[in-house]
Amino acid sequence: MTYDLTVIGSGPGGYIAAIRAAQLGMKVALIEKYSTLGGTCLNVGCIPSKALLDSSELYHQAVHRFADHGLEVETPKIDFGKMIARKGEVVKQTTDGIAFLMKKNKIDVYEGFGSFVDKNTIKIDGEESKVINTQKTVIATGSKPTMLPFIEFDKKRVITSTEALKLEEIPKHLIVIGGGVIGLELGSVYARLGAEVTVVEYADSLIPTMDVSLGKEMQKVLKKEGFKFNLKTKVESVKVEGEEVVVKATDKKGKEIEIKGDYCLVSIGRRPYTDKLNFEEIGGKMDERGRIDVNEHLQTSVEGIYAIGDVVKGAMLAHKAEEEGVYVAEHINGEKPHINYKLIPGVVYTWPEVASVGYTEQELKESKRAYKAGSFPFRASGRARASMDIDGLVKVLADKETDEILGMHIIGPRAADMISEGVVAMEYRASAEDISRMSHAHPTYSEAIKEACLAATGDRALNM
Repeated sequence: MTYDLTVIGSGPGGYIAAIRAAQLGMKVALIEKYSTLGGTCLNVGCIPSKALLDSSELYHQAVHRFADHGLEVETPKIDFGKMIARKGEVVKQTTDGIAFLMKKNKIDVYEGFGSFVDKNTIKIDGEESKVINTQKTVIATGSKPTMLPFIEFDKKRVITSTEALKLEEIPKHLIVIGGGVIGLELGSVYARLGAEVTVVEYADSLIPTMDVSLGKEMQKVLKKEGFKFNLKTKVESVKVEGEEVVVKATDKKGKEIEIKGDYCLVSIGRRPYTDKLNFEEIGGKMDERGRIDVNEHLQTSVEGIYAIGDVVKGAMLAHKAEEEGVYVAEHINGEKPHINYKLIPGVVYTWPEVASVGYTEQELKESKRAYKAGSFPFRASGRARASMDIDGLVKVLADKETDEILGMHIIGPRAADMISEGVVAMEYRASAEDISRMSHAHPTYSEAIKEACLAATGDRALNM
């Protein structure tokens, strides 16, 4: 069988690339080594973690907030097995939806491990070994959790995010190594359900890739939920002793510390997954971090082969991979798509949520770019007071001379949905004044964006 385009990997980047190519009239094949489509995101990442975050937040609200609303209920009991089962059903509905989309778009799906024989020939090792021919190929094989060489992952007590999504019990004390997105989200799930959570982070702030103000605010909020933090702390060893995990580390003062828990989640990042792809053997080039080298059109060093998502440079985000999937399909079709990587938002789905797009304040300072900053706290928002979600703020950064919005950073209720206003504004190079002149429905959380823009244009927020 010969295809116009073959996509290896069915995660958000891969399946979206396949669909867009099919829409453009190409004959498309999709290769996936697992029995379900959707990759890490849909099976053991974005979707199942959000399901557990929503379930645990409902429990947390019932225990800690219902009485303030005048709702007197007995302390709810946790059926953790049922909670995990609901998560599984959400995953199944979503992955089944991807399978339907493949049929709808007449995309041939092959289950098995795809590897290159040459640039136009791909071998698929599944129940039966097959070989297909292709004019173009997109590598969208995603990533795997980064492992520390001195830690033995038994996947029972010392776990990655994959195992954390299917535990059979709620930890009594969960030690989280890594204060980034994955660690804080999964830590939040179990903290809300009653676990003690201790975070060990090598950097001096949480979510270190985002604006510093967001990490500081997040730390305050999570401390109120019972989190304990060890920042600027280097992990030296992790050992399982029976049903206990012992983590030894060196703190910021050089003092050795020991932390004991019943589970240890290691979430220090992810690495590109290109194992056994045979890409280098056909002339493909990789960088020093194991990412596939690509040019500005996401073309690799091998003619006709493209790479997208977590296997190339840039943030490891599902929506970044999706944009790249569309880009490649359209570029192959002779169109001229574009991606502004600075306008791909980052989100942390804790509660309050965290979302960020554009330049951080520290980046602007380092580049010596003159800017203005305006902030507005949710404590001053009528909508936030009504829902008792008053933690957090919106911060807008704008060019000092032109007033063009350069960055938007939010920690607060529904920040993940609100950040799109910042993306649209920056895509069309709006000024803070432009946003401040637009009517925002009252009462809404998004009014805080308008107020922050007012503050950035000349310290003239109206409700603070």
